[in-house]
Amino acid sequence: MTMIPTTAAATPLASIALRRNSFGRLIFIGADGVESENVIPVRAFPIGAPDHGISIVSSDGHELAWIERLEQVSAEVRGLIEEELASREFMPEILRIVGVSTYATPSDWTVETSRGITTFTLKGEEDIRRLPQSALLIADSHSIQFLVRDQKALDKHSRKILDRFL
Repeated sequence: MTMIPTTAAATPLASIALRRNSFGRLIFIGADGVESENVIPVRAFPIGAPDHGISIVSSDGHELAWIERLEQVSAEVRGLIEEELASREFMPEILRIVGVSTYATPSDWTVETSRGITTFTLKGEEDIRRLPQSALLIADSHSIQFLVRDQKALDKHSRKILDRFL
């Protein structure tokens, strides 16, 4: 078992454990020794501060532990949490906009992402959400979310295309 230090006042640090069962699901062992199966790590701020504020939540939605910063936990626990988050989260980051089919919506966008080149359909300008610090969240016609971490950091061609939709 691996210990999870947290800042939760009601949870003694040395008595919290996290492991996987034979089906690969996470099990949380609380200070009282009670095991909770199928727990889920949830990021409080998945875009703005992905490594800060992680809650371990039971299958019925109750918070079991709070981890202020991922670096506070051991490498083994951090690995388990990151594996679980990666299996649930799919938000490719747009690195470059290669082109768009038209400047009217709906339009097909070809983009280079952190997971490779892909094409998606933007239904309307309302599917582009502005986030703090010049970040954007773009939803395609299948509700897949694409992140532009910093639109100012994109190349000139990509920024020019974005400006026509914003």
